[in-house]
Amino acid sequence: MADLSSNEPSQLFELQPGKTLDLQINHPVPLRLKLMLVGYETGKYILLKYPRVARASDYKDVLIEGNMMIVRYLMEGNKGECFAFRSSIKHVALHPEKLLYLEYPKKIENRQLRTQQRTSIHIPATIMLEGKDNEDAGKINGVISDISLKGCGFAFKSKSDKTNVNKINVFVCIQSPIDGEVRIPAKVCNSRNLNGSVNVGIQFLDKDNKVPKLLEQLFIEPSMS
Repeated sequence: MADLSSNEPSQLFELQPGKTLDLQINHPVPLRLKLMLVGYETGKYILLKYPRVARASDYKDVLIEGNMMIVRYLMEGNKGECFAFRSSIKHVALHPEKLLYLEYPKKIENRQLRTQQRTSIHIPATIMLEGKDNEDAGKINGVISDISLKGCGFAFKSKSDKTNVNKINVFVCIQSPIDGEVRIPAKVCNSRNLNGSVNVGIQFLDKDNKVPKLLEQLFIEPSMS
């Protein structure tokens, strides 16, 4: 955890149930698991779903009381942040569901995932696949939810909870009050679907410096921190 910067005072654990935590266990064998958060009681425990297993013996030597681990999770806000803490298995419940109780963290550390803070906004926009210039099949309509000179967050609704956007090059199309439609070359970095609400992280490939002019025309002044 040497790459994580310590915060004072220590962060509170505030992740919502249903989110995913990444568990890194090093003993007796290296293991990484992604488990769903069921709930927690501040200062006492964090409750996770036990991983699905093919055999009852799977993980029996690893997911045992007292075993240590590093837990990581992501939170989105004006800045993407990765949080991490050390914990141990407090109890393994077998009935009525298999659940893991982790020790509540004494200290949570975090680091920023973005080098530049984004300004929260709500602007209609379209992302368009390269090579699909006039084809509706290659366009997705939605809104820009946050933006900086380096990239933006794009959100749209889907009828399916399985829809996501691949990590490909796209154009982000935004209407300027002066220049009309501005197309910004970009690439998709990540995509998450939560019950049909899709959030896409996008990095601009703005060699022509279109973004600063567009933000000025839209009266948006993103932080440079």
